Amino acid sequence: MRWRCDRVDRIPRAVWALGVVSLLMDLSSEIIHPLLPLFLTTTLGVSVAMVGLIDGIAEATASITKVFSGYISDRIGRRKPLILAGYALGAASKPLFALAGSAPVVLGARFADRIGKGLRGAPRDALVADVTPEAIRGRAFGLRQSLDTVGAFAGPLAAIVLMAVFAGNMRPVFWIAVIPGIAAVLCVIFGVAEAETHDRPKPARIPLTLADLKQLEPPFWRVVALGVIFTLARFSEAFLILRATAAGLPIALAPAVLVVMNIVYALGAYPAGIASDRMPARVLLGWSLMALIAADLLLALSPGLVGIFAGIAVWGLHMALSQGLLAKLIADHAPKTLRGSAFGLFNLVTGVMLLAASVIAGLLWDRYGPEATFLAGAGFAAIAAIMVGFGERRGPAVVAQPDC
Repeated sequence: MRWRCDRVDRIPRAVWALGVVSLLMDLSSEIIHPLLPLFLTTTLGVSVAMVGLIDGIAEATASITKVFSGYISDRIGRRKPLILAGYALGAASKPLFALAGSAPVVLGARFADRIGKGLRGAPRDALVADVTPEAIRGRAFGLRQSLDTVGAFAGPLAAIVLMAVFAGNMRPVFWIAVIPGIAAVLCVIFGVAEAETHDRPKPARIPLTLADLKQLEPPFWRVVALGVIFTLARFSEAFLILRATAAGLPIALAPAVLVVMNIVYALGAYPAGIASDRMPARVLLGWSLMALIAADLLLALSPGLVGIFAGIAVWGLHMALSQGLLAKLIADHAPKTLRGSAFGLFNLVTGVMLLAASVIAGLLWDRYGPEATFLAGAGFAAIAAIMVGFGERRGPAVVAQPDC
């Protein structure tokens, strides 16, 4: 049966369910996330470099965990147990933020939360690819990412309201964030099903072997290399929040930074997913990099909040154009039997780079100011744009083949 590319209702039920789960968990996380840099720097008194280190360690932890979770899901032939474990651990970590009295406790909470993200991330993306026909795979990833991002802007909006209700006291706000996390776990239990045609389980063995890695061909590794440069250019969004508050945004309105970014991200992710099914990947990659360079320049050089928020919005456009597309490219260029492992490897490498990028960004900020941080990001984005252009001259390294 041929799938039509213009039928939204053809997207499998499991993709919609995973999108709702992502929405709920992002709602929970993003009530906390926009307040956390300020909680660390104002309530707990740590430096911006330490904020970057904590965020980088946390994200790198998630990425390392994804290697094992993706590979295990390939070996046992099941995705849901790891998805459920990941969301459950994420929900269980939320009370620790409310109880934290020092930076190490926050680091521990972030560590647990990101392990949960690592457990669920690669199996979840692999399950989306498992249940979705190739002709609409970009659309499916775009839909899941769009629903995820609805939670990412609803969370900061909720944080603004809750900060007003609790007169700027962040700890009660963190307690409220526990509720949608629990709802996400229940939604996984009752709403997410395995792919009916998934391959038979294989005996579990860890780690990845050389024979496994040889099945991942050069186009996959070129996507990984591109992801590395993207990550160096796009460090933690904590720096967006710090940039806006340093320019005069009141602390109570700090979550508005992620609201603006994620509204643009959510509105753009699904159309970008549709486009990725119909045009060469290098075109969207080029557009996304131009958006990132523009965002970095606005954030580095704008003297006031209007220009800074314009940069934040363009940053969201870059995310919409790139994140679902990179996930689609990984799925397209990995063998089905190693799909979870491929997502895990990609996230491992980019996660390590995120740690480096966040530490570098924090050090540049402390030593030279925010302008240096964002100008460095623009430089890395320009390098990535050169890589995309060089790949086109050699012959497209990564091209999304339309099937419509």
